[in-house]
Amino acid sequence: MTSTTVIELLYAVVTIVFIVAGLTMVGMAVRAYVQTGRTAMLHLSIGFSLAVAGAAATLISAFYNDFEGTRSLLLVKSSLFTVGFLFIIYSLVVYE
Repeated sequence: MTSTTVIELLYAVVTIVFIVAGLTMVGMAVRAYVQTGRTAMLHLSIGFSLAVAGAAATLISAFYNDFEGTRSLLLVKSSLFTVGFLFIIYSLVVYE
C-alpha cells in the first residue's frame, strides 16, 4: 500500500466520520425545531446540511476525478462550509 493510497483512505474515513457527525447534528437540530418551533434551529440544520454537502461533494468528486482539479474541489468545499457556518452563526445570533 503506497503512501498516497493511505492518505486517500484516511481522507475518506475522516470525511465519512464528519458526514455522519454532521448528519447527526442536522437530525438533532431538526428535532429541536419540531419540538420548539424556533427558527434558529432550522437555520442551524441548514448550516450543518451545507457543511455536510460540501464534505460529501468534495469526497465524491475527489475519487471520481482521481484527485485532479483539487483547486476546484477546495473552492466548492470552502464555499459550502463558509455559507454553512454563516447559517450556524446566524442561528446563534438570533436565538433567544
